[in-house]
Amino acid sequence: MQLRMLLEVFDPATVRGVVSFGVAGGLDPRLKSGDVVLATEVMAGARRWDAATDLSEELLGGADFERQRIVRGGLVGVEQVVGERAAKAALHSETGAAAVDMESHIAAAYAFDAGLPFAALRVISDPANRALPKLVATAVKPNGGIDLRKVLRGVARNPASIRSLVSTGIDFNRALRSLRGCRGFMLDGILGSGGFVAADL
Repeated sequence: MQLRMLLEVFDPATVRGVVSFGVAGGLDPRLKSGDVVLATEVMAGARRWDAATDLSEELLGGADFERQRIVRGGLVGVEQVVGERAAKAALHSETGAAAVDMESHIAAAYAFDAGLPFAALRVISDPANRALPKLVATAVKPNGGIDLRKVLRGVARNPASIRSLVSTGIDFNRALRSLRGCRGFMLDGILGSGGFVAADL
């Protein structure tokens, strides 16, 4: 993944912590799009990394959330998109994690190897009770972006998919609005004295 390649050439001596920041898929069925998950731990396979409490609280305290629901819970890292409701339910049952993403475990492993504190703040984009359209799941690029040309080709072949894409877009926009509450902390932390590595901004 692109994040691994970026971190391989980054000098950990220039920062005081690593923050994973972005969207995630919901695993806990109580979470809705736009809800904020402050990670207590990150897991991937048999590996687990605890989030640093002080850094997590600093991250949360520096954010400017208004009405967003904030929960503390585990994140599970995966290498492929988990979009089906049944797959999300199975992963939640297996791990107890609140959400799933494709970057936090990479950032957590880097922080552990570098001896740096780690924190993760993720906003739910697609909740557990909503399946990601297959068109979106297959159009996710290695860097986490969306291949729009692939999406458009899929819509041309199957116009009925537009409705599910619109619903997914609404959820994603709600997640982005929540993420804006963290801009102050991230700008101060990255640009200020002794900043952070920000993964998946």
